[in-house]
Amino acid sequence: MHTSASDGSAAPAEVVEEALQKGLKAIAITDHDVLEGVKPALQAARGTSLEVIPGVEINTEGEGHEVHILGYFIDVDSPELKARLDFLRNARESRAEKIVRRLQELGLSIEWERVLEIAREGSVGRPHIGLAMMEKGYVSSVQEAFQKYIGYGRPAYVPRYKIEPVEAVEIIKKAGGAAVMAHPGLSQRDDLIPQLVAAGICGIEVYYPAHTPAQTEHYLKIAQHYNLLATGGSDYHGHGPNFRSEMGEITVSYAVAEKLYQFAQKI
Repeated sequence: MHTSASDGSAAPAEVVEEALQKGLKAIAITDHDVLEGVKPALQAARGTSLEVIPGVEINTEGEGHEVHILGYFIDVDSPELKARLDFLRNARESRAEKIVRRLQELGLSIEWERVLEIAREGSVGRPHIGLAMMEKGYVSSVQEAFQKYIGYGRPAYVPRYKIEPVEAVEIIKKAGGAAVMAHPGLSQRDDLIPQLVAAGICGIEVYYPAHTPAQTEHYLKIAQHYNLLATGGSDYHGHGPNFRSEMGEITVSYAVAEKLYQFAQKI
C-alpha cells in the first residue's frame, strides 16, 4: 500500500479505514523511499482487527531498468535506515525539479510549486508531475505522461540517483526487514534474480495486478526454484484511472505475512 507520504492519494489513516471496511486482515505500508506513512497507519489501526506491517519500497536502477525492492517488518526507528532514505528523498526531489525544468524547456508550462502542492507533505516523484501535466491538459493520464514525456528514454526523462538493487537488499536487512523483489514483470530484469537471492531476498512478488497469467506462472516457478516466498499485493495508490488497481484486488494468504515476519526475525 502507498499513502500520501509518497505517491498515494490517501492519508495513512484513510488507507487503514478502507482496509477495515474491506475486511482485510493485514496490509503493508510500503511508501517509496520514505517511512512517514508507517507510524500514522499503525496508530490508526491500534485497537482494530487490522494488522499494519511496517515497510518501505526502495527504488533502484540496474542498467537502465527500474528495479524496486520491498522491505517488510523493518525497524522504522533505525537511524541508519532513516539517514539513507533521507538522502534518497532529497535526490528524488532534486530529480523531479530537473524533470519539471526539462518540460518547461519543451514548452510545457508546468510549475514546480504546483507539483509540490500536489505532493502535499509526501515525497515528490514523477507521478505528481504527471498529475500536474493532466491538470494542464497535456496528457490524459499519468501513464501517458510517462509514455510520452517522463518515462525512461522520453524527452524529459532525468536519470535517478543510482542505488543498486543489491544495495537496497542490504539496507533492508540492516534495518531488520525481509527483502522482496517487487513486480518483476515490470522491471524485466530476471537476470538479476540470482544476485538478489545471493544478497538475501526472501521472496518475489508473484501476484501483481499488471502481471499476465503467463507472468504469474513464470515467477511462481522461479520462486519455487530458488525456494523463495511467492508474495503479492495490489500496489494500491488510490482510486481512479491513474492508479493501477483497487485495494484488495490482489491478496495472498496471511501465512505469507507470517513467513515474512519469521524471516525478518532470523536476520
